Amino acid sequence: MVKRAVVCLVVLVICLSALPVYPGVLAGSAACDNRDNNTFNKLLECVTLEGVRAHQAAFQAIANANGGERVSGGNGYDASAAYVASRASAAGYIVTQQSFQFFSSRSLGPSALDQVAPAALSYIEGVDFNLATQTDAGNVTAAVTAVDLQLGLGNTSSSGCEAADFAGFPAGNIALIQRGGCTFQLKAENAAAAGAVGVIIFNQGDANTPARRGLFAGTLSAAYSGGIPVVTVSYDRGVEWAGTPGLVMHLFANVFRGLATTSNVFAESRDGDPNNVVIVGAHLDSVPRGPGINDNGSGSAAILEVALQMAKVKPRNKVRFAWWGAEESGLVGSTYYVNSLSQAERDRIALYLNFDMVASPNYVRFVYDGDGSAFGLAGPPGSGAIENLFVNFYASRGLASEPTQISFRSDYAAFFNNGIPFGGLFTGAEGIKTAQQALVYGGTAGIQYDPCYHQPCDTFANNNLEVLDLNADAIAYATLQYAMNTESVNGLKGKGNFKPARSGDEWGGDLVR
Repeated sequence: MVKRAVVCLVVLVICLSALPVYPGVLAGSAACDNRDNNTFNKLLECVTLEGVRAHQAAFQAIANANGGERVSGGNGYDASAAYVASRASAAGYIVTQQSFQFFSSRSLGPSALDQVAPAALSYIEGVDFNLATQTDAGNVTAAVTAVDLQLGLGNTSSSGCEAADFAGFPAGNIALIQRGGCTFQLKAENAAAAGAVGVIIFNQGDANTPARRGLFAGTLSAAYSGGIPVVTVSYDRGVEWAGTPGLVMHLFANVFRGLATTSNVFAESRDGDPNNVVIVGAHLDSVPRGPGINDNGSGSAAILEVALQMAKVKPRNKVRFAWWGAEESGLVGSTYYVNSLSQAERDRIALYLNFDMVASPNYVRFVYDGDGSAFGLAGPPGSGAIENLFVNFYASRGLASEPTQISFRSDYAAFFNNGIPFGGLFTGAEGIKTAQQALVYGGTAGIQYDPCYHQPCDTFANNNLEVLDLNADAIAYATLQYAMNTESVNGLKGKGNFKPARSGDEWGGDLVR
């Protein structure tokens, strides 16, 4: 543990020295550094794109120094946490870190996928194949057997979803399985039960789009029990291998999978009602083999910059900024935090704001469907008011937005499950932009909102700066609003010692004025 701390401090110094100096941000702006940004106009003036990008540059430098990733349980994450903690502490917040153990899966170095027969060929990780997240380690060479494939456009593949798909499967072979019909984990566990020593899952190819034909990121879970290595490849590669007689492959998954220790980072305001707490959160970790600068360096950097620019504000409600660990391992950090609270402590939380991916290159301005009007599932009471705040913020600037489904794929899940109102912003991940969305928001129809989602190319360059700038303002607006008044969300409890807005203040109500 001491060794890791030393590594983190050394990496932090390297990363800070590598940052670009943005005028008025890292060099310091007298106007912003020396005033109380207690109105929307003042706060939004000081929460700048340059400030957010400086934090993203720090995360990129940390990833560069740690094998291209900031995954929880590794030095890249620890250095990211140290960076956030040091900036928040220097700004005057009460900073704490909450350590916890989780089931980790992370790279230990380059992995390999090679064709041994009928001809010797080597493939490149991240270009020709990906390791499935949470794969077990393994180093095997074996014949390849295809499992219940259904090729061609419009196929309804369920390859590997049933134990019967493996009837007659030769034990000791590598299973070649097609995407579709069930989870990657079920396919891999069925293969292992049939005696497979490794699994190659290729894309489904049911549609002629990059998302359904190209190389993709497959995710198992901490509960994966197959005990064998799993990789993913493109549809065309899978079709090629399915048609190769006598195919023998070498598969090497060079990973660690087991218990690891990581932490959540909290920065809490010194002022504010401790019985009415506003939590503003974003996950800090990346996936293995990726720097994660949109997912979720965008949300993490944005809330850090908002925190720094609100450091002199004396909020009426306690504000707690949270950077979650191990989100990419199954929302572990946020779930651990909420579950560790007593019921009385949960009851003191007025609301939770979640910002996970707010700068996707092919973005849509998504707002969580808090009132359930679009998808039928509403958040806890008060969530609809948070949705309205963001919708109205965009509308005040003449901008469209649309609801996104409550899917429990981000850190709001544990808050939702405990009846805590939540809301937040999202700009899209692996979903495909529609033609109608392209007309409204620009960008390109028919491709992912973030083509680098969970990929090594999720770098400093993989952010749409226009929407990042906008969403940083939206985050600042919502945070200041609820720091001062949560009455629209939790009624009279949120009113507290609220007084009418002074001249220049705008937080007397939730609508943008």
